[in-house]
Amino acid sequence: MSTVKVTHVNPEGLIKNPAFTNIVTVEGSGKTVYIGEINANDATGNVVGKGDMKTQALQVMENMQVALQTVGADWQHVIKWTVYAVQGQDLRPGYEAFQQYWGKRQHPPVITMLYVPALSNPDYLMGMEAVAVLP
Repeated sequence: MSTVKVTHVNPEGLIKNPAFTNIVTVEGSGKTVYIGEINANDATGNVVGKGDMKTQALQVMENMQVALQTVGADWQHVIKWTVYAVQGQDLRPGYEAFQQYWGKRQHPPVITMLYVPALSNPDYLMGMEAVAVLP
């Protein structure tokens, strides 16, 4: 019988909140990492890029990189993104920011994109979740 280990991680460099965990990993024969919604916050919780989709997307990608590296993962391990954008926002600047981090890797992840009426903070224009699998 296989043993599964579930670990919850709240790394330095990401906002800490008692209502959620930033990263949950599940280990068995591989390691699956579930990263909860990452927003455009700096490490102290201040919103970065109020009113600017590209600046917020760059901060989200920077925060996502911190989350991935904290659990030994990198961009190539991401198998799924879920992107939430506030209705009416132009996604093109966000996509440009995403491409700066993702580059031209051969196997892009599955992506789900949702327009929502609002996010948990009225200054957030977008948020992103990820699932990564490590060998």
